[in-house]
Amino acid sequence: MKIENIGVMSPGDMGQAVAQQLKTKGFTVCTALDQRSARSKALAQQAGLADVGSIARLTERCEVILSIMNPGAALDFATAAAQALSATRRSPLFVDCNAIAPGTMQAINAKITAAGGRCVDASIIGPPPRGAAKTWLYVSGAEARELEQLATPQITVRVLSDRLGDASAIKMCYGAMNKGMIAMVLELLIAARRLGVDAALEAQLKETHRDIYDRIIGALPVMPPKAYRWVPEMLQIAQTFESAGMTPRMFQGAADMYEFIAATALGKETPESRDKSRGGKDVVRLLAASKPDTSSGDRG
Repeated sequence: MKIENIGVMSPGDMGQAVAQQLKTKGFTVCTALDQRSARSKALAQQAGLADVGSIARLTERCEVILSIMNPGAALDFATAAAQALSATRRSPLFVDCNAIAPGTMQAINAKITAAGGRCVDASIIGPPPRGAAKTWLYVSGAEARELEQLATPQITVRVLSDRLGDASAIKMCYGAMNKGMIAMVLELLIAARRLGVDAALEAQLKETHRDIYDRIIGALPVMPPKAYRWVPEMLQIAQTFESAGMTPRMFQGAADMYEFIAATALGKETPESRDKSRGGKDVVRLLAASKPDTSSGDRG
């Protein structure tokens, strides 16, 4: 299959960056902005994406549709895409790139294939590919090799197998280490500050675990605006690990941690609006003093 037109849903922080990379390779990249937020529309406009309006039009226009969104919305979007496929009788390659459990991936595949579509399991590991940043796209499934066409200098495509669920599984395990470690260390840093021993703990961590401490502190400034998306990801990890015969409780706890952060003023910011001068220690200080902000926000 020759890929020329790619649909990206939705053009958030990661989706926009991936879309821009694909545009530089010469693909026509489309999105569907009906009923999307003002932020999503602005990000799509900044990236120069073609707005086709509806999901149905996206399925008609594109050979490939990349689902890149809050993992909590992945199944609902697949349901909407399946309805569009049934109506249009088109069969683009539907690629779920979200941080979801293999079991959720199987449920998405069932919906897409029942509607006459084709499905590939994918996961994104790494930051949004902007500037010098690089990311990895892991893919699995019978048609996974078709996506090697999407490789760019900043997006490495790695084909795992022809088995749906493998790409999701590696994301779950990687995310457990990466975001799970952030949740655990951040929780203990907040606790230490509230208990009044933060300075002593920082000195000890720098003496015995400086590499871990520096890594987490360095990751904290960009995290709060993403916390709302990390809640369902932690729950998907818990589901994955439970299906593998392990306890889900650690990552249910991590979900609680990110839910707390998402409800604070820091968590209500967006990647574009956050204070870029705020360091990791500032994040710990502010979260330690925070009470959840229950006002709603428009994230896209």
